[in-house]
Amino acid sequence: MVNNPREDSVRADESAENSHSAQQINWREYFSFSTDHKVIGIQYMVTTFIFFLIGGLLAMIIRGELITPESDLVDRPIYNGLFTIHGTMMIFLWIIPFNAGLANYLVPLMIGARDMAFPTLNAIAFWLIPPGGLLLLSSFLLKTGAPQAGWWSYPPVSLQNPYSHGEVIWILSLVIIGISSIMGGVNFITTIFWMRAPGMTFFRMPIFVWSMMSSQLLQLFCLPALTGGLLLLFLDIVVGTNFFKPWEGGNPMLYQHLFWFYSHPAVYVMVLPIFGVFSEILPAFSRNPLFGYRSVAIATIGLAVISSIVWVHHLFAAVTPSWMRVLFMFTSMLAAVPTGIKEFAWTATVWRGRLHLLTPMLFALGGVVMFLFAGITGVMLASTPFDLHVNNTYFVVGHFHYVVYNTITMGIFAAIYFWFPKITGRMYAEGWGKVHFWLTFIGANLTFFPMHPLGLHGMLRRVSSYDPQYQSWNIIASLGSFLLGMSTLPFIANIIVSWLRGPRADDNPWHATGLEWKTTSPPPKENFEEIPVVTEPPYHYNDDTFGTQAATQE
Repeated sequence: MVNNPREDSVRADESAENSHSAQQINWREYFSFSTDHKVIGIQYMVTTFIFFLIGGLLAMIIRGELITPESDLVDRPIYNGLFTIHGTMMIFLWIIPFNAGLANYLVPLMIGARDMAFPTLNAIAFWLIPPGGLLLLSSFLLKTGAPQAGWWSYPPVSLQNPYSHGEVIWILSLVIIGISSIMGGVNFITTIFWMRAPGMTFFRMPIFVWSMMSSQLLQLFCLPALTGGLLLLFLDIVVGTNFFKPWEGGNPMLYQHLFWFYSHPAVYVMVLPIFGVFSEILPAFSRNPLFGYRSVAIATIGLAVISSIVWVHHLFAAVTPSWMRVLFMFTSMLAAVPTGIKEFAWTATVWRGRLHLLTPMLFALGGVVMFLFAGITGVMLASTPFDLHVNNTYFVVGHFHYVVYNTITMGIFAAIYFWFPKITGRMYAEGWGKVHFWLTFIGANLTFFPMHPLGLHGMLRRVSSYDPQYQSWNIIASLGSFLLGMSTLPFIANIIVSWLRGPRADDNPWHATGLEWKTTSPPPKENFEEIPVVTEPPYHYNDDTFGTQAATQE
């Protein structure tokens, strides 16, 4: 039987029109205390994107300062506050809560549930984010300025007056955001364990759900250590206790252990959901099943376990016993095994696939390639001798940003484009999406690659002035950062205009196989007319059927 493409297109248009008319957008709902997981997911994503723009503006000021060797754009205390708030905001107010928002929208749909397990708790978790972020930004209004001890806030630097007032604001902000994360973790784990559709066993769950389950288990297990450390630091500053004051017999190393016991796993809290995004997009746009699905699922859990026993590699240059350096060098390198399994699976998935290089696929492939580079430099940093050589240099900054921007933020953009039709009921403009990709890809590499040779040659991080020998690479990095900042403009315009006026999307424009694509675009109030029954594993692509709208986009 041969299908008539014109008839298929007409039926798709009619279906899209009917589903969209049934789901009229009430904008006031997004400013209310809604308990609908889809509304909460959009609230998370839009709010955190605003914080991303603010954090990006701070980064551009930092890079503007570093164009010249002299400290001539902003005063040094202001510069210290800029990089402290930038790092804190990008991690705790952009990536982690954005992933929570994306998962809020998708996880119930992917597992065939009506909503999250605790809808009211879900709403409270979101409404802690805006005050936490505004409180952090308010530190710029203090007479003593914003906190200046970096996003890690090591004592004794964070205990020094008069700048400790900003540290108090920083601590309170992170405690509020941390409470939100713990609430979200409880909700996600309960939802995934107890609200799956009939027939959806663990090995029928999409990898994105596996990834969120793993990352949220890390949140629940490791985040209390950071919260405890912050509370002790708060007591040292406000009450006058001596937990971390070396001049009073305190131990500042204790804070570093408490901080990194969470903050290294936090990297995997950020990146695991993006690995899940890659595992959803690559099969859909290569029309191949995900290679080694069970291995990828087990590697996801394995990566979460290993990530909780590697934190001491951040302390190799501190007072760390030799046996501990050897042990944590081994565990840090061991993390390359499950990540290598994932990279191999993604490569095998697209190998000889029928690739459709639309915007989501471009961002996914770009993120995978740049994570490979980040993984290589990560293994280098896991080696104690090399880590001691580049400790506290721009090599570490470059590696970290290849993870948090070149991999994670690229993956976030891939997710936005991929699920945009499902969330809004409309299609984005493909041409502008590709412009956004290439500006981002070029800008990100121009910004963060030069940091590696800078670090190898000895340029220290967290400085506003430096030896003139480093200026050439810094000029390239700064120009790249300005390009990276400009790359968000076509994205913002594309998303806003497409959401308001874009072509109607049918229910499954990519012909993907997840449960979220079995309902309307956007989904109804309770997601499904009837709870679906799952009878087959995910990613069962076996032909080149790719949807009329997707083909039009190409």
